[in-house]
Amino acid sequence: MSIRPYKSKTTTVSSERAFELIRAPIVTEKSTRGSEFNQVTFKVPLDASKPEIKLAVERLFEVKVEAVNTLRVKGKTKRFRGRPGRRSDYKKAVVTLAEGQSIDLVAGV
Repeated sequence: MSIRPYKSKTTTVSSERAFELIRAPIVTEKSTRGSEFNQVTFKVPLDASKPEIKLAVERLFEVKVEAVNTLRVKGKTKRFRGRPGRRSDYKKAVVTLAEGQSIDLVAGV
């Protein structure tokens, strides 16, 4: 019985999917502290994978990405006009850029 070597799956992202993947930058105190370490934080869909996010950021912002860390943010239960409601879950992606690369999130504001 022979063991086949692991074959990695190559990922491609169309330009439409790239724009769909990177929904919005997350600008908080904690995410702006990440800019000291060449990190940028984005809101992405729940079905986005790390290789897709990496390709989308490289295509849209023309930078070199070293690593992508993701985490799922559970929606809070809040009250809307006295009635209980729930915010939607979303996924957060912390993208580490290569040395010397940067993304200016406030350009054109």
